[in-house]
Amino acid sequence: MDAFISLANGLTIAIQPMNLLFALVGVLLGTAVGVLPGIGPALTVALLLPITFKLDPGGSIIMFAGIYYGGMYGGSTTAILINTPGESASMATALEGNKMAKAGRGGPALATSAIGSFVAGTIATIGLTFLAPFLVELAIQFGPEDYFALMCVAFVTVSATFGDSPVRGLTSLFIGLALGLVGIDILTGQSRLAYGVPELFDGIEVTTLAVGLFAVGEALYVASRRHIHEEKLEPVRGSLWMTKQDWKRSWKPWLRGTALGFPIGALPAGGAEIPTFLSYSTEKKLTKHPEEFGHGAIEGVAGPEAANNASAAGTLVPLLTLGLPTSATAAMMLAGFQQYGLNPGPLLFAERPDLVWGLIASLFIANAMLLVLNLPLVGLWVRLLAIPQPWLYAGILVFATMGTIAANPSPVELMMLSAFGVLGFLMRRFDYPIAPVVVGLILGPIAESQLRRALSISLGDPMVLVQSPFSAILLLIALVALILPFFLKGMGRFKAAED
Repeated sequence: MDAFISLANGLTIAIQPMNLLFALVGVLLGTAVGVLPGIGPALTVALLLPITFKLDPGGSIIMFAGIYYGGMYGGSTTAILINTPGESASMATALEGNKMAKAGRGGPALATSAIGSFVAGTIATIGLTFLAPFLVELAIQFGPEDYFALMCVAFVTVSATFGDSPVRGLTSLFIGLALGLVGIDILTGQSRLAYGVPELFDGIEVTTLAVGLFAVGEALYVASRRHIHEEKLEPVRGSLWMTKQDWKRSWKPWLRGTALGFPIGALPAGGAEIPTFLSYSTEKKLTKHPEEFGHGAIEGVAGPEAANNASAAGTLVPLLTLGLPTSATAAMMLAGFQQYGLNPGPLLFAERPDLVWGLIASLFIANAMLLVLNLPLVGLWVRLLAIPQPWLYAGILVFATMGTIAANPSPVELMMLSAFGVLGFLMRRFDYPIAPVVVGLILGPIAESQLRRALSISLGDPMVLVQSPFSAILLLIALVALILPFFLKGMGRFKAAED
């Protein structure tokens, strides 16, 4: 009942004209960037961070969430029409969606994608509404040692989840943790790793790091690729709407995809890629039309797209209740919260319930907006694919530089932006994940603060870290998550050697 009352109060905030405008701008931007290959919601939120720092915090975060949801919708359009997923989570959709488009059924593929996204997003947001207060009640009981253990779980799982190699993920994380040490030590008042540069005494701005790694680094990486394979754009032929048979074959995959996407997205090591491929394999096993898989089965579009959007709502559960980002876009949203001096977690629900519940209520509105806008504007989204990449990325570079200068007018900040851009390019070039760097910078100082508090309370006894059942279990999970990828990799090599 409390959740219903809180949601009703949030709805009164979400329907305010300015917040509706922020949500509309967010979903339009999100869909547009989701359509453009290589331009994802994480990059867009990173670009907007410097220019939104003086705007209303509630409206800006509603816009960021709208970009997240819209990016999930838009990624399916390119996956279906040109076999190039705008987001990695749309890869499963491309398997059957592009085959449907080539067979002249691009319209029904886009329709089942949009409606399935709406159904899954709505159900998953309801799940967020009721699960979040429960997790907040649990998190209120956490002590500093529990929070430190939780940060360790976040560090390990984020490093293992992003990218193909856990070693590379951990390397990226340690870069972020090292950057998080820069600045004045709160307890001793001594400067650390600032090298006498006054602009570094306050630490490295997360917005500068995010824009440099995501926007500048991506632009440099794309510019370095001389040979880009052009995909053929499949025109949308025939009706955009679904037949009665299409509806019959889609509604169960929508529900199954939601059931897979939301809980996996809510896990600290969740993300959208795992549930989308699980959904695809599930639908392939359960279908009554196995001969269509590989040639354009509508279930292979409906299920993964539902899982994709349900996981987006699931990702917001650990972000809002515990302050843990489980995707690159969630890491950027965490940076957005911190830009306004807000720290997601149980205290945020107590201190700013208007902001949290206004955000949750706005997700329902954004979802409805996306359904209404997506299909009628499909022609506009397709035209975006005609923008030449040199123009697109040149604009991103200008936008990134101007936004950073506006937020922090300093030559040192501009130099750091350039340095982080080169770092982002090198990381993309050598396949190192970028998100763990941002997570390390944001969560590193928090983990350090909680560790020092726990050790101060226990008079320096390190056993305090395992005396609490919560912290002991979480540290064990972190240890298993750290060792398991290496163990599985070693077993795979051992079997390959035997064969």
